[in-house]
Amino acid sequence: MSTFSSVPHLSGYWQDAFDLKQHLHQFLDIDAAQLESKFATALQDLAELGRRDFDWEDAIKFYRDRVGEAYLFELATWHLTSTDYIGDTLRLISDHARGRVLDFGGGIGTHAIASALCPEVSHVVYCDINPINYNFVNHRIQQLGLASKITCCTELDPTETFDTITCFDVMEHLPDPSQQLLQFHHLLIEPGHIITNWYFSKGANQEFPFHLDDPKIIDRFFRTLQANFLEVFHPYFITTRCYQKMSG
Repeated sequence: MSTFSSVPHLSGYWQDAFDLKQHLHQFLDIDAAQLESKFATALQDLAELGRRDFDWEDAIKFYRDRVGEAYLFELATWHLTSTDYIGDTLRLISDHARGRVLDFGGGIGTHAIASALCPEVSHVVYCDINPINYNFVNHRIQQLGLASKITCCTELDPTETFDTITCFDVMEHLPDPSQQLLQFHHLLIEPGHIITNWYFSKGANQEFPFHLDDPKIIDRFFRTLQANFLEVFHPYFITTRCYQKMSG
């Protein structure tokens, strides 16, 4: 259990992950038993799909068109069972999110919702290429009364700028994460922050067959990161990091 103090405006995450199960019931029109059954096999189902269908040459199509509801359940399972880790990630967002926030690859919307509830945040843009995730998060923000605070999209407007960018469990799914860092650098207003993590491994038992683990690409990622962003210390025992944009 985390030893850090609670964040009152984010208490809904610790209560029920911002009413996640109820939103899944409504959105998918399935009962509680069906939902729990899906949770029980979510990680295995997505791994099997990845081993069968994933191809780096067609990665966008895989995440946009092929994962279906499997990714929704895998993400929901993680967000419901990893409350200490994700809770501290939300504390980090609360500490540093300001102004206009981009939640890139926003999944089931936990981080976008948390950002929108932070008093220093004026607006959140949630972006995810998966249409099921996109529609689910649209449903969630309506249910939570956050439609005026969060805008959902499947593609970024390259002319937009942001004060804060959040990006969780995305970098390892990209064929060239260095280019994504450079895009973030371009989109950020100085002295903007990115809050992000990565897991460049396929796992001990190959449970993440769609994760990037190429040493040369990973080396380029860290060189790009260190050349363009300055790490900001935080006290939480999580792999998520916060970085401030450095000028060119």
